[in-house]
Amino acid sequence: IEVADEKVLENASEKEKEKAKEKEGEGILKSLKEEEFIITLEIQGEMLDSVELAEKMQSLFVNGYSHIQFVIGGSLGLSKSVIKKGNLHLSFSKMTFPHQLMRVLLLEQIYRGFRIIHGEPYHK
Repeated sequence: IEVADEKVLENASEKEKEKAKEKEGEGILKSLKEEEFIITLEIQGEMLDSVELAEKMQSLFVNGYSHIQFVIGGSLGLSKSVIKKGNLHLSFSKMTFPHQLMRVLLLEQIYRGFRIIHGEPYHK
């Protein structure tokens, strides 16, 4: 799913930015389903290497989760309500990346994770 970024002026106050994040968060929360395992991507999240992420994915599948939802925030990040809904808070780095680039990085790591799960070669 994709939720459009809320438009916020460059000189917006913190309160206005928080309000925009909450509005984006409402759209995200509407799209999440109870049976999904929710992984939020956050700077403050847990850092895993590729093998650890693959092991986590495999563990989720073994434990009955057939749907994993990865949530990437917009330019302002994720709302508190979305973060609270997350089952796992994952970080790729302490650096900030554009959310469009995070899609590519995440997709590559999911692909790599499935290769690891299936015992196929992957580049270290």
